[in-house]
Amino acid sequence: MKRFTYTRAETVADAVAILADRPQAQFLAGGTNLVDLMKYDVERPDAIIDINSLPLKEIEELPDGGLRIGALASNSAVAYNAQIQARFPLLASAILAGASPQLRNAATTGGNLLQRTRCSYFYDPSTPCNKREPGSGCAAIGGLTRMHAILGASDKCIAVHPSDMCVALAALDATVEVVGPDSARDIAFGDFHRLPGDEPQRDNTLARDELVTGIRLEANRFAGHHTYLKLRDRLSYAFALVSVAAAMEIADGRIVDLRIALGGVAHRPWRDPLVEAEYAGAPAEDVTFQRVADRLLFEAKGLGGNDFKILLARKAIVRALRQAASGRPQSQTLKAIQ
Repeated sequence: MKRFTYTRAETVADAVAILADRPQAQFLAGGTNLVDLMKYDVERPDAIIDINSLPLKEIEELPDGGLRIGALASNSAVAYNAQIQARFPLLASAILAGASPQLRNAATTGGNLLQRTRCSYFYDPSTPCNKREPGSGCAAIGGLTRMHAILGASDKCIAVHPSDMCVALAALDATVEVVGPDSARDIAFGDFHRLPGDEPQRDNTLARDELVTGIRLEANRFAGHHTYLKLRDRLSYAFALVSVAAAMEIADGRIVDLRIALGGVAHRPWRDPLVEAEYAGAPAEDVTFQRVADRLLFEAKGLGGNDFKILLARKAIVRALRQAASGRPQSQTLKAIQ
């Protein structure tokens, strides 16, 4: 691990100002991803800015019936918050599907947004990786691709985003609040994470000198019809092969509003609002769900080792929509697929 200096920021303004003065610095919150990457010599900051003293842990009511989640609220605090469970149970379910209780106690909302891919080649500095060193190549292409992308990949990178929480936030149309040296701004969740394109080293659209301060969720009518379905190699503490966050509003057996986002299949949580809009008014039944799956996966492409993900994703989408429509969401306690 590279030697670094340590500073504790006491205010948001202090944190941003320190970062502006130290371009190679990084913020430290829960550290559940950053510390691992530093140990593997993948991340090599020359300074660490501890932001755990900042007043960003609250979950607050918004006038429109929504909620604001502070960037330093732990994953456990969010998942077990009574208002989250009542109004945004999809988010609570997605968080409980990820990691372990110990990690959820430490991991933060903002850190979850910013976590890096778990691609084994990215974690191995002895292999070429365009995310670590732009222009060096991608060892995953032509290598072991079982965990890699079937949507939105490029010839520079085929890694996938690892978060469960972010898949639910994508489906819920969350807004990310950030602060920079000169101003604050909002980023629509769908615009926050990037596809790799020609710049796979850039995971998101956050500026280098900005700090995530919170997440806003607008009121919705999805609490009665939602599910988070995660398919993985084992039933606990494993990253998704494919995951589906599904939510819908139903009236008289027909879909009024549909949201669906996929995890484990792309460099960012995968969502297509145009496909969702196509099925407004459609009957909430398997024929519709199969058509939604076909549309979402129309451009899916396997790389040999991950070809199975296309069929797995198709079946997962149909099952998740069926669960959501029936009002019987996937249990993250029992874990067995319903």
